Amino acid sequence: MKVERYDIAIIGAGPAGLRAAQVAAGEGARVALIDDNPRPGGQIWRQGPGVVPQPPLALWLADTAPRPNLDVMQGAKVIAAIGANRLLLECADRPACIESTHLLLATGARERLLPFDGWTLPGVTGAGGLQALIKGGMPVAGERIVIAGSGPLLLAAASTAARRGADVRAVVEQAGAARVLRFAATLALTPAKLAQAVALMRTIRRSRYRTGAVVVKAHGAKRVEAVRIRAAGRERSIETDRVACGYGLVPNVALAQALGCTLDSHGAIRVDDSQRTSVRGVLAAGECTGVGGMELASVEGALAAYAALGIDDARVATERRSRERWRRFAARVAAAFELGEEARRLPSPDTLICRCEDVSIGSVSTHANWRDAKLHTRCGMGPCQGRVCGAAASTYFGWNVEAPREPFSPARIDTLIAAGDIGP
Repeated sequence: MKVERYDIAIIGAGPAGLRAAQVAAGEGARVALIDDNPRPGGQIWRQGPGVVPQPPLALWLADTAPRPNLDVMQGAKVIAAIGANRLLLECADRPACIESTHLLLATGARERLLPFDGWTLPGVTGAGGLQALIKGGMPVAGERIVIAGSGPLLLAAASTAARRGADVRAVVEQAGAARVLRFAATLALTPAKLAQAVALMRTIRRSRYRTGAVVVKAHGAKRVEAVRIRAAGRERSIETDRVACGYGLVPNVALAQALGCTLDSHGAIRVDDSQRTSVRGVLAAGECTGVGGMELASVEGALAAYAALGIDDARVATERRSRERWRRFAARVAAAFELGEEARRLPSPDTLICRCEDVSIGSVSTHANWRDAKLHTRCGMGPCQGRVCGAAASTYFGWNVEAPREPFSPARIDTLIAAGDIGP
């Protein structure tokens, strides 16, 4: 199999990856941009039927995507790391191998799903998952929807559903009213975010935004029909056709761990002031280095590209000042929506924590750590490779969850065979 060689390979086509590709391609480097979605944009700018690309993405598609020194590889999954600077990919129609002088990880984050009784019923998804489904064309007009969990993503998901005709019955936020109000007051420091929050709130009824509350059970025969929420020790039920629940985001670091990159105390990729990781030639940007929003991700993507290209001029200084501003905003978000005791409370012992292998909370809780739980219950050994249950186990039990082994995603047999036929 032929090895394609690049100056910079970027994994992830969200705000960080797109900005990095824009900078690097604009400076004349040969760039590969790799993403497993069919279109660029990531979750925040996800494209789909009837979705008009937002201005930043539309500008990128018009000005950066056509550059001859940029190869955009959509629908491509990273299957394995081969040596220090090669990656085995599985594209839509063939396996591929790329080699790069610099590798930039812009792998983003994924939702933290915390199990509750009935969470495996049809109609229950993540909050971000619901948003992705709607942008992908799933009709929700006339459906009653409850969105729960924590963080600004809840309002974004609620707004997306409401604009597509859904009846958003409640937005259930685990953080208390005082913390949410204090955070809202600080939005004056970032006028763009204040305007965004006001616009999101206008799409839902303010009276349906509940703070200091959590979902405790979804009811239904063949699919979800109602959901029970708990606030201040009291419970009430809301009839609903769909429940979307997500307790913030966790950095997506599987590839970084496989490459040997050091993680910080929050489970994000540790980077220096230039977005370099602990592994030579590997940089990281965006939410995989810490959840902070699309503005911070975009700035970090630019800084990582400049570092890979050896550029250190006035543009870099400007981006670093911007990065500090958005890091302060990210810290305020993290403090406001930190998971409280109610959100971390274990559900009933027979609630599944691992849907892939049908493993219950009770079975996992008898073990001392993640490795023991995997060995004795198969928790984390299904198709998702612990991406869902691992985050839940880390939240509930404080366990350090090991990275998934290669292959990182289910792969075709021809892709795996091709790995043994890679030329020099």
